[in-house]
Amino acid sequence: MNPIIVEDIHAIVSEFKHWNNFKGKTVLISGANGFLPAYLVETFLQVATQHQITVIALVRSMDNAKKRFNHHLSNPNLHIINQDVAHEIKIDKKIDFIIHAASQASPKFYGTDPVGTLNANVLGTINLINLAKNNNVESFLYFSSGEVYGEVPEHLIPIKEDTFGYLNCANVRACYGESKRMGENICVSYHAQYGVKAKIVRPFHTYGPGMKLDDGRVFADFVANIVNKQNIILNSDGSAIRPFCYLKDATLAFLTVLITGKDGEAYNVGNPNEEYSILQLAQTLVQLYPEYQLSVQFNQDLKNNKNYLKSPIVRNSPNIEKISELGWTPTTDVKTGFKRTIDSFLT
Repeated sequence: MNPIIVEDIHAIVSEFKHWNNFKGKTVLISGANGFLPAYLVETFLQVATQHQITVIALVRSMDNAKKRFNHHLSNPNLHIINQDVAHEIKIDKKIDFIIHAASQASPKFYGTDPVGTLNANVLGTINLINLAKNNNVESFLYFSSGEVYGEVPEHLIPIKEDTFGYLNCANVRACYGESKRMGENICVSYHAQYGVKAKIVRPFHTYGPGMKLDDGRVFADFVANIVNKQNIILNSDGSAIRPFCYLKDATLAFLTVLITGKDGEAYNVGNPNEEYSILQLAQTLVQLYPEYQLSVQFNQDLKNNKNYLKSPIVRNSPNIEKISELGWTPTTDVKTGFKRTIDSFLT
């Protein structure tokens, strides 16, 4: 396995203090091939033998799963199930924890497959939370998104969990944000009516080793540029501001909310201390590798791929006071995190 990922996983295992909660338990993770949940699979498998943890990885592509978890295929603690969460889920084994992270999070899918995007967030959430209800799980964690906030006025940023802005549900790009909102309400409703111990995390702009370089999000494009020793070409003025959170930090946040978060509530997961404009991020990444002699340039022809639907949000950043009360704080700055990310593709 990639040495930088190995370092991250060891750090997560060392810093998380609640492994005894999983002793002898079964954890189901949907979308296990995905960028965020794959780190969770790796982390649980790192302690699986010691704590007798069974990991059920729910994936849409068995081929991708075999590639992503090739080094774990002989591990008896890992069970891979080929299943689309939008279809009825039947698992005979007792499930103790469910992490629902299956989702098409890349903007490139919002225009080409909006129905597929919303299916995982709505139908998939209903299917998995029914499984949680039937198994009386100890905790159910739903991966939402910072996109649920919509367009929030500048004076309300950093955004608290109970602050919401404008989101045009008649715009096809809203297939992601609106369906994530519905997924959240499904969790809250099942908690209120059936007592399902559901928690919600809203990640903001998470990056790190293992992300797809053709993901479609701008920071993935930048990493791909550096890895391929190409100049960064901006398709905007680069003024949009985003907070960037390293995957190791985010994974610790997800585990923290799963175990110590309040049922029926949502938590922001992001790093408001690492806000960069898109232009600043591009310049920073280029400067990390002066030996490549790369530059940041502007695309004079801004007629981009029509399938990519630009976000109308100029700035978003999370208020993380609520999750900080659970004991989580992000510690990785942008320069360190992106250096580790890019190096992971170069090793």
